[in-house]
Amino acid sequence: MNPAELTAVVLHAAREVAGERADEISDADVTLERPRNREHGDWASNVAMKLGKRLDRVPREFAAELVTALAQVDGIAEASVAGPGFVNITLDAAAAGVVAARIVDAGESYGNGDLYAGVTINLEFVSANPTGPIHIGGTRWAAVGDSLARVFEAEGGLVTREYYFNDHGAQIDRFARSLVASYLGEPAPEDGYGGQYIHDIASRVVAASDVDLAALDRAAQTERFRAHGVELMFGEIRQSLHDFGVDFDVYFHEDSLHESGAVEHAVARLRELGHIFESEGATWLRTTEFGDDKDRVVIKSDGEGAYISGDLAYYLNKRERGFERNLILLGADHHGYVKRLMAMTAAFGDEPYVNLEILIGQMVNLVRNGEPVRMSKRAGTVVTMEDLVEAVGVDAARYALVRSSADSQLDIDLDLLTKKTNDNPVFYVQYAHARTCAVARNAAEAGVTTEAFDAAALAHETESALLGQLAEFPRIVRQAAELREPHRIARYLEELAGAYHTWYAACRVIPLGDAPIEPVHASRLMLNQATSQVLRNGLSLLGVGAPEKM
Repeated sequence: MNPAELTAVVLHAAREVAGERADEISDADVTLERPRNREHGDWASNVAMKLGKRLDRVPREFAAELVTALAQVDGIAEASVAGPGFVNITLDAAAAGVVAARIVDAGESYGNGDLYAGVTINLEFVSANPTGPIHIGGTRWAAVGDSLARVFEAEGGLVTREYYFNDHGAQIDRFARSLVASYLGEPAPEDGYGGQYIHDIASRVVAASDVDLAALDRAAQTERFRAHGVELMFGEIRQSLHDFGVDFDVYFHEDSLHESGAVEHAVARLRELGHIFESEGATWLRTTEFGDDKDRVVIKSDGEGAYISGDLAYYLNKRERGFERNLILLGADHHGYVKRLMAMTAAFGDEPYVNLEILIGQMVNLVRNGEPVRMSKRAGTVVTMEDLVEAVGVDAARYALVRSSADSQLDIDLDLLTKKTNDNPVFYVQYAHARTCAVARNAAEAGVTTEAFDAAALAHETESALLGQLAEFPRIVRQAAELREPHRIARYLEELAGAYHTWYAACRVIPLGDAPIEPVHASRLMLNQATSQVLRNGLSLLGVGAPEKM
């Protein structure tokens, strides 16, 4: 019996106990949790406490009647009341053990749900300016964003990964001037970019140029370096992301918004809706009507679009492309944008925090030998994606970046991530998977198969604990999607690895010596295979490999 089935059983029993008021009980009223103390059972529910007041019942008395009803259900070994009205449930071995076979049958699909079935989701993340390598903050968003996309897809979402290519604005001008300065042997502009990568890009522009750059004036040189330099830099960014396991479905160019008339189209739409007004020679959006602290200039008095004009055009473009939910992952310095973007969403007649969500991430610090890592080989003072990957590898980097909540500051210990010990969380989880594969190989050599699987044979306390962890995986995936917190999967995998290692130490899959192969060995092999599958599925959602040998 899996958690979904048990939830349905508890719901049915609660409605029976409620009698004439059964219709007042909904699916959302019944939740199950794993008790911290396993002596209290396999599952616990606060349904009686939640419903008692609503139904004018004493929670503990309601719980007692509920326990009586549950005790009659096949597959439930025991039900009891605890405290003011908690219901503790213990499944019999057969009911719990069947989960293992179901997981193996489901394979890669185990854990998938339907939370966002058929929902079109645009997930915009990283979107680093093409003026330098991806810094460590952008690397965090690459790991988190891609994992979140995988989680949404596991819940049925139709996800488009989108990169907003910022090729319009002052930072591109500074980049071009920095390249020219490098070419001419001049110091980098005061407001420009430094680092070895600038010299590398400048050299590549020169090598690929089909004209004599020295014969051009400064302005023409700058335009040449702008066009080719941005293209080369972005090519490097795309390759770095690809090597990190992150590929995008759409690369959207900011310039296209201004060239296509998308800004004018957005302004016209908002004018039709009655939210545009003119003042002081400029065009304004009345965002104060929707919770913003002040109205926003959209078109300045000189006819140039203000910063928000691009946001308006881009959001409307996404909605007109059919995306029901639009999520943007931004750095810690973007808190001030949230209110105005939500006001913008409302101005278009959409629902803030539904049609548009903004996720804010915090900074990442790298530590080696107890000291902060601040220098990059290519980028000067900015620590880059390549620096992290070179230090610990892709798997360790991705896992470390996604295992903590994105809205918390993160310190990554590079020394820890290179250790092959249980202190290293990614090693701990990957080693558990490699161990499941070793057990499977050894079982095959010993002639143990899963053909004689008997769910009731999985009666050891460590087996009950492991089965309970495995049954939790679909709920964890759904929760990670609903809360936009893929780190929950990483933390779950570490708990699962711990339960597996404990079981491995207590229960044998292969009989000792010349002892015969019995159904318990087949059953334990099935449990081993189920654990292997869930570890593999979970690591895949994080974009991390599941090695078969370590």
